[in-house]
Amino acid sequence: MRILYIAYPLLTVTEESAGGAEQILWAQEREMHARGAHTTVAASAGSSVCGELFSTGQPCRETDDFDRRNREHQQRIVELIHTRARTNQPFDLVHDMSGSFWPRAAEIDVPVLATLHLPRSFYEERLFRDVPLNVRFNCVSASQARNFADLPAETVVPNGIRLERFADNQRQPRDGLLWLGRICPEKAPHLALEIARRARMPITLAGQVYPFSYHQQYFSGAVVPRLRQMPEATFISTPSAALKRRLLAEARAVLITSQAEETSSLVALEAAASGTPVVAFRRGALPEIVEDGVTGFLADDFDDAVSLLSKIGDIRIEECRRHATHFSSARMAQAYSSLYEEMMATVLV
Repeated sequence: MRILYIAYPLLTVTEESAGGAEQILWAQEREMHARGAHTTVAASAGSSVCGELFSTGQPCRETDDFDRRNREHQQRIVELIHTRARTNQPFDLVHDMSGSFWPRAAEIDVPVLATLHLPRSFYEERLFRDVPLNVRFNCVSASQARNFADLPAETVVPNGIRLERFADNQRQPRDGLLWLGRICPEKAPHLALEIARRARMPITLAGQVYPFSYHQQYFSGAVVPRLRQMPEATFISTPSAALKRRLLAEARAVLITSQAEETSSLVALEAAASGTPVVAFRRGALPEIVEDGVTGFLADDFDDAVSLLSKIGDIRIEECRRHATHFSSARMAQAYSSLYEEMMATVLV
């Protein structure tokens, strides 16, 4: 099986990637490569993959450059697919995780699976008009799928993580709260700081501020002033993958304060794999990932989140780890593999 994976054009695909889509692609490609598939990843220069890396150009550093970079990215991918077909090494399937390549599927003679990682409102609606016949969509949660029910052959394969990376996360004692992720308005780390302040608990804020102007303005205007007012708050910029795992292992609880209708949550999955409870707002797919009262708590509002922190001691590490097994990268890869075979069999018929 020859599979071409298409990454988002702005960021690199590595173990250290901060983006959720990049992390999922990284894990999925490794799983399929280990299963014997011939994998190629079309991504920005500097990406790290198990199979073949097809570099489409340098990752851009400004959102203003996205349109140019995306056109470059997509054109080089189309040319690659045509070249491989002419040299008798055609791809059997294209798995698009870039969020925007699938409209160009009409230019190629290969089945395309497009995984949708974002809420529908984050996509331009024009992308879903006149969808090419060789495209099939996949959602990553049931809540997300309800908003895409009109799309062709829409299925659900939940995201998965490499559980073995968190096997040693059993450090004791645990203390303080942790917020982990991309620092931007929709993820709302400023709310995590306010929740910790109200609950009178120390908190570590760990994440990356991308070099996009609106992210930087949010960080300087909404996050930095609160950090300065909270001596019990610690900020860690761009933590490594190893440091993230240590922080998860040492936290008493993880706060997820996203204001978007999250379609999944790698942070919640990684917390469960680490045996760490989560307190999250009841939004999007989080009720599918956080087992309320078992692996953490779902809050209806700010005051509820503060109150629920007093019950964190009720959550058992063993239950968190048990729940995480439902979201392994091996299980994700098996589901995708079955979907790949189904799509290729349809083409043969």
